[in-house]
Amino acid sequence: MHISAKTEYACIAILELASRYNEQAPVRIKDISERHGIPNRFLVQILLQLKGAGLVNSIRGASGGYRLASTPKEVSLGQVMAIVDGHSGDIYQNSENSTPLSAVLLSNWNQILSKQQETLHQITFADLLEQAQGQSEAMYYI
Repeated sequence: MHISAKTEYACIAILELASRYNEQAPVRIKDISERHGIPNRFLVQILLQLKGAGLVNSIRGASGGYRLASTPKEVSLGQVMAIVDGHSGDIYQNSENSTPLSAVLLSNWNQILSKQQETLHQITFADLLEQAQGQSEAMYYI
């Protein structure tokens, strides 16, 4: 499974917005960019794409920023990944001749892809936040 930088940055941005879902103030791009080391210009493009898909809302003005449009429980990892990368649902054969060997290989790749997509769509950003909180609680400093 290949995860592009764009997908990683989009998921981090959504996680940041999800972590602040209950706050009144929108999250500024600069805050996300600086906190996570994401290039500001790239983040702007990503958030505009997510806004176009209806996952985030933008608030204009000096105190503006972005907010998650739905609850973190309603947004899945697979949903964000599909919006950002636009993955199709199937793998297609590249060779010119279809043989029993190539057909069985293609069939198995598509089964794996289907299970992968199913799993990604089951993982919500609420689940990811819960996992992240568990990791930060388990850490200790000397």
